[in-house]
Amino acid sequence: MQVKDNVFVITGGGRGLGRGMAESLAKQGGKLALIDLNQTALDEAVASCKAIGGDAKGYIGNITDESAVEATFAQIKADFGQINGLVNNAGIMRDGMLIKVKDGELQGKMSLQQFQSVLDVNVTGTFLCGREAAGIMAAQGTGGVIVNISSVSRAGNIGQTNYSASKAAVATMVSSWAGELARHKIRVGGIAPGVIGTDIIADMKPEAIDRMISAVPLRRLGKVEEMAHTLQYIIENDFFTGRIVEMDGGLRV
Repeated sequence: MQVKDNVFVITGGGRGLGRGMAESLAKQGGKLALIDLNQTALDEAVASCKAIGGDAKGYIGNITDESAVEATFAQIKADFGQINGLVNNAGIMRDGMLIKVKDGELQGKMSLQQFQSVLDVNVTGTFLCGREAAGIMAAQGTGGVIVNISSVSRAGNIGQTNYSASKAAVATMVSSWAGELARHKIRVGGIAPGVIGTDIIADMKPEAIDRMISAVPLRRLGKVEEMAHTLQYIIENDFFTGRIVEMDGGLRV
């Protein structure tokens, strides 16, 4: 699939990786429908995509709300006339240890809310958006592509019971959907990034960044542009489906 003139929905498109990937597609003539909860960030991302030369529109939407997701995707279809691609990028982290014990006494534990909130956004949100996009693409009859953003943490990581579980689920959706949707000419891929140098990382303490970099064999953070390049590969390679591309600089957790 070519990027030019096709319509791509990106969740969490207002900032970070979502915005970076949107800007990359805009440079190539893609049309962007960006979904986010932050109006200011959304407006800035849309303006940036338009300045680059792409057509873009923002949508405030809660991806954990089924009716809201249905309404948002229906509106995107009405506004652009079609949906050709979806990047399931939106996600949150609420890291914490399963339990905390000191001197033989239980001091704390991961709350159900802390666990469930991550699954609500990362898993349920991905499911709802993927379902709506797939339904629209299948009805159009011209195929499409869905890309789920997983994580190197999908293998399991200390302090990330909730996040790791959610990103493992996102990865399994890739293979499940690829098998189901191939008959509709819809391809499904995934990207599993390690630590990427977004604004959130840049705001961390230097010593924390140094610790992260020391764990990466390439001894640097990934670049947003490198994530965008990987996305472009998946979009443009029409024989790619059902697989996860690891973008982690060799990092293993």
